[in-house]
Formats: sequence, C-alpha cells, structure tokens
Amino acid sequence: MKRYDELMFTDAVKSLQEADGSTEMYARSYGARTHALTADEVAFVASRTSFYMATVSETGWPYIQHCGGPAGFLKVLDDHTLAFADYRGNKQHISEGNLAGDDRVSLFLMDYPRKARMKLQGRATFEQAQGNPDLAQKLAVDGQGRVERLVTIRLEAFDWNCPQFIAPRFDASEIAQLIAPELDKLNARIAALEAENALLKGQG
Repeated sequence: MKRYDELMFTDAVKSLQEADGSTEMYARSYGARTHALTADEVAFVASRTSFYMATVSETGWPYIQHCGGPAGFLKVLDDHTLAFADYRGNKQHISEGNLAGDDRVSLFLMDYPRKARMKLQGRATFEQAQGNPDLAQKLAVDGQGRVERLVTIRLEAFDWNCPQFIAPRFDASEIAQLIAPELDKLNARIAALEAENALLKGQG
C-alpha cells in the first residue's frame, strides 16, 4: 500500500497546504505511520455494521452507496484486501456499473459512539458468486439471503480522521448495551417488590 498523502495529496492540494502552512506537519505525520492494516484497523473494520462506498460514473459523477449488515459482514482477507457479499437489492447496479469502467473506490467507516472514522482508498471488483463458491461461503452472513455477487477491494491507502465535530450516535444494540446494567437493577427491584407484595397479600 501507498502512504495516504502520496495517493491523495495532488499538486493542487499541496499548493493549498503550502499556502496554509500545513505542509511540514503532514509530512511528519504521514511519514511516521504504518501503511498496512494492523490489528487495530482489522478490529475496527470487523466491528462495523455499515460503511459508505463511493465510485465514479462514466460521466464523472461520484456515487455513494450505503452498505450494511451485522458486525463482521465486511471481511478483512489480508492486510491489504477487504471483501463483502452483495445480495439482491433494488437492481440499479450503479456501483457495479461504475466499477466496470473505473475500479477505484473510496470507503468511509464510522464509529459514532467512539467518535472515530476511517477512510480507505482501493480498487474494487464485482464477480458473480457462483464463479467463486469458496469465497462466497466465506463472505456469506446468516439471515441475509442468497449471495449474488462478491465485492473484493484491494486497498491502495487508508487514514484515520480527526474525531472533531463527530456527534455521538448509538444504534439500538449499542443503546441496549449501555442501559443493560440499569435494566437488570430495575428488573431485580421489580421482582423483589412483587415478592414482597405477594407476601403481604398472603399475610392479609
């Protein structure tokens, strides 16, 4: 994989950074980073229940697709390759059609509760599931239906974004985990009161 700045900092970007005085800061920052997925990135990817994938059409327009599923539906095949199963959708095939002409993708992975976000650049391919049954079985997720296509993304670069301005949000399962201890206490108190009430009725 390349350094993220090597891939994304074009001459136009560099000229703006130079004018803003941030060139040296980014040179130091990116020069000290690893450029392959580590255990931290692998764990982050595996914990995501959704991500956004951007492609570019033949007419030059960007298109962003939301992809979702249970945690772990986006698989890390190795330190530079991601993959996921594609199921029956609305049959628009926009991302698939875009990738047929330009295989470049940009992924955005968000963790709202922890205010973390990861961005990845890569090259993606769609293939029919029946043509690669072993990978299809590896990417399949229980309860999602029949796998129709497989999407493999060979990463070119990745980076972590600053957490500033990320508003914490929680999905239903995360809220359930947060309030579970209090619910347990409440249920225990209700059970105790019901038992006490039954005892008093028996004495009466």
